Amino acid sequence: MLSTFCERWQAETTTFHMPFGEMTITLDDVASILHILVTGSMISFSQPLHVDDANALLVELLGTTDVEASRETEQCRSPSIRLLWLRDHFSTITDASSDDDIVFATRAFLLHLVGCTPFADKSATSVAVVYLELFRDLSMVGSYAWGAACLAYLYRQLTTATRFKVRQLGGYLTLLQAWIYEHFPEMFSSPDMSYTESRPRALRWRPHVIPDSLQSIRERLDRLQISEFCWEPYVDHRAEQPLPDIAWYSGCIKCGQVVEPYHPERVLRQFDYIQTIPPRPFTPPRPDRSILLEQYWERWTDHVLTDQSRGRRCQYSSSGESVPEYMAL
Repeated sequence: MLSTFCERWQAETTTFHMPFGEMTITLDDVASILHILVTGSMISFSQPLHVDDANALLVELLGTTDVEASRETEQCRSPSIRLLWLRDHFSTITDASSDDDIVFATRAFLLHLVGCTPFADKSATSVAVVYLELFRDLSMVGSYAWGAACLAYLYRQLTTATRFKVRQLGGYLTLLQAWIYEHFPEMFSSPDMSYTESRPRALRWRPHVIPDSLQSIRERLDRLQISEFCWEPYVDHRAEQPLPDIAWYSGCIKCGQVVEPYHPERVLRQFDYIQTIPPRPFTPPRPDRSILLEQYWERWTDHVLTDQSRGRRCQYSSSGESVPEYMAL
């Protein structure tokens, strides 16, 4: 299933191209599916982390020895560490441990968590040490826009997966799978009947194996009708998770060195607006221009689509309307 959606991903627009137009994972999807912050400070690193710097960070923030840190990064052949190493190294920490050890273990747990979920790499066995910097001050953990960074990272992983020789997909695949289940309920979903709307929408779905072959799923998507796509899956969830204003933000989202465009104007139908001809996609600035990107993000309220840019609401709810010229291009 995921492979067929990777095939339909377009890196320039960061959208999936379907028979009836474009759609994508939005910040609204992230907030509803995961219940994590989509506003806050941008997760940004000025430059890639060298192995020596990674070793120093492990010693400083996790309390490892120089030898332990060097051995682990050498094993990974990169400024990364294995998730298994984190589990083994900190599994003996208890409430009776020293305050410093508990802080080290807390950082290790959080690093392990992001390595398994929002920033999972293709191997699903290691995590970049650079993310440890985010946990230097544990009181600041709740100030980051984790949801926006998660989405930027997933966008990039989808782009990487479109390359000919790539056979694996990284990123938070729970988000991608739940998004597919929400928007294609008749084709792929298997709902958990005990689900309640107070919980993240990711918990609404039961894991299951889709018996169809890759070619069969491709053909089903080729035949997909506009009425089979659920444009507004979160109507019953709005009391718990209202549509965040930042979902209308048009600009760049960032995760460390990853910068990706975010284009709600290309998927207006997912917000129950009539889809017009979108503007040309813009090219994201270089990651080393992090200060400008952060300033732009901090003023996100100045960069949301205006009422004029959003246009008119659909005449009928969840109808997926578009102007006649949209599909004629």
